[in-house]
Amino acid sequence: MTSIGRLIPLFVALLLAVAGAGAAPAAHIRAVLEAETLRPAAGSRITLALGMTPERDWHGYWLNPGDAGAPADIAWTLPRGATVGPLRYPVPQRLIVQGLMNYVYERPYALLMTLTVPKGLAPGTPLRIAGKARWLACSPTICVPEQGPVAIDLTVGDGAVTAASRARFDAWRAKLPMPLGQTASFEAKPGKLRLAIPFPKGRPVTAPYFYPATDGVADYAAPQAISRRGDRLIVEIKAARNPQPVQAIEGLIAIGPDRGLMVTARPGPVPAAGVPIAGAGDEAGEGGGWRTFLLALGGALLGGLLLNAMPCVFPILSLKALSLARSGETDRHARVEALAYTAGIVLSCVALGLLLLGLRAGGAAAGWGFQLQDPRMVFVLLLLVTAISLNLAGLFELRVVGIGEAMTKGRGALPAFWTGVLAALVATPCSGPFMAGAVGAALLLPPAAALAVFAGLGLGLALPFLLVGFVPALRRLLPKPGAWMDRLRRILSVPMFLTALGLAWVLGQQAGVDRLVQGVGAALLLGLALWWVGARQAQGKRYSWIPVAPVLAAALALLLVTPSGGSPAAAAPAGEAGAEPFSEARLAALQAQKKPVFLYFTADWCLTCKVNEKAAIERPAVREAFDRAGVVVMVGDWTNGDPAIGRFLEAQGRSGVPLYLFYDKDGRQETLPQLLTPATLTALAA
Repeated sequence: MTSIGRLIPLFVALLLAVAGAGAAPAAHIRAVLEAETLRPAAGSRITLALGMTPERDWHGYWLNPGDAGAPADIAWTLPRGATVGPLRYPVPQRLIVQGLMNYVYERPYALLMTLTVPKGLAPGTPLRIAGKARWLACSPTICVPEQGPVAIDLTVGDGAVTAASRARFDAWRAKLPMPLGQTASFEAKPGKLRLAIPFPKGRPVTAPYFYPATDGVADYAAPQAISRRGDRLIVEIKAARNPQPVQAIEGLIAIGPDRGLMVTARPGPVPAAGVPIAGAGDEAGEGGGWRTFLLALGGALLGGLLLNAMPCVFPILSLKALSLARSGETDRHARVEALAYTAGIVLSCVALGLLLLGLRAGGAAAGWGFQLQDPRMVFVLLLLVTAISLNLAGLFELRVVGIGEAMTKGRGALPAFWTGVLAALVATPCSGPFMAGAVGAALLLPPAAALAVFAGLGLGLALPFLLVGFVPALRRLLPKPGAWMDRLRRILSVPMFLTALGLAWVLGQQAGVDRLVQGVGAALLLGLALWWVGARQAQGKRYSWIPVAPVLAAALALLLVTPSGGSPAAAAPAGEAGAEPFSEARLAALQAQKKPVFLYFTADWCLTCKVNEKAAIERPAVREAFDRAGVVVMVGDWTNGDPAIGRFLEAQGRSGVPLYLFYDKDGRQETLPQLLTPATLTALAA
């Protein structure tokens, strides 16, 4: 998958219900078909209910499942003249996982429908209401399409309803959304959808939330802003990435626990937002927005902290921390440097966040590391990291931005600030634990909260040096400066050179061999120019940066001719395009050739599958590791119930997806966990 788009299932109509006594024993959602009366009168209309009871930790789906999943349905076989109306769904709940929003039922629920009994039937006439039902049952780790026959036997009679049956059906009806008697209005603007829903001014509303029933108009996972303005509820939602023009938007506005209104909105004026409603629009119910923000902020802090151990950041952090160990340093100076360094990192991360949010608001499918998707940015970083590596190796000194001599001898806030900017910049090629989830959640939050998460990422990155600057005891633990620091600098240049090597590889993968050669050539010329500068510095002679100017001019010229996107030839092996479709014959052939194979089974309606693909399978590090080790990737798409895949899953003792298998060169099979991490997959290629 090359972008994070709508994951609404296509061409999946999964039906609901089980035979009158219950579902098959293996079903994870037990379905029972009931009638409000077993003796309906001829020509009458009665209510049928499909009572659904999920097992613990399992759930079913609303008529619009959200980012992943599938609704239920029933294909009926009815007596002549009998009809059954559409399923009516109760107000759903929200389940958000790794940024994917799902509209679900995690507690027992019932889907209601109306049966019209044929006219003219004599009392005592039997009526068998039957059909074939299928529905989707999901847990946090697996999704299983379930099915079974559904039937109930009725007898034409007087239509009497028992008190117990009436109470049970009334309880189910109370959870159905009520039809709104007035038409709402909507305005579709670039990046935003706004609705004005008629609602009495004095009527209370608790934690409102708008569930779109019309597909493709709204970003389901984005937070909603809901306010009251007179006798209107004003709903503001982020629009879908590529919304289609529609003449009406159907949906459900929740106004309290298990209470809601079905809404039809047509194009028309929408007033400005009014008074915000407490608890409105939270992603996972009341307080969900705050929980998402706090979790994202915590993940960003931890991710930024762990980022210091990455090879592109650790050398700068180490030398900057050791610079505070020099003799004669005062507590005040240490605090000033720590704050300036932190400011440089945090402001850089916030600026990166602003750019990222701006790109996404403009419709670009950008995420963390978006800048590395552009070969031109990779080219710039390659030259920068090469210069830093040569500086750490002692080839030359650069005092302006706070590395080199200024990092170990310079004083003041300005060098520390620019060192922080530099640390944030060179951290962009790296990706540490906790970062993907934190940044992914940040992109779903309001802009102010999202920028706070990016600032938290910067604070986590700056935290070690901040502690060293403000805790004298930590500074006393640092070794005293000496000649060993020059040796350490040269040792720390090694991971920076490896980072430069990795960037060169990324450039080749993105833009092809020609751009790789140009990038390495520019880095070599830059190294020669910096060597001349360093030689003059070592001799104490007057020097200038003039020799570097032609190199930078040549680099600028290369930037102008380098395409912003990767070359087709280079991009073809990546992502889904590099995965072969599953077939048992092809798998056997690869095993005969002693090739390692990673085989995974997925479906458009499987939430866990999509999360694993986003968070692990499609990560660049995993693709790179598989490419290096010659691992062939095969994918089995079970979206439409391919019988061959079904038989293979059954042979593996599985009844649903996801399923992840790895075959080594000797053909030995390993079944992987159902929740994947990039480390789990890259270890296979080791």
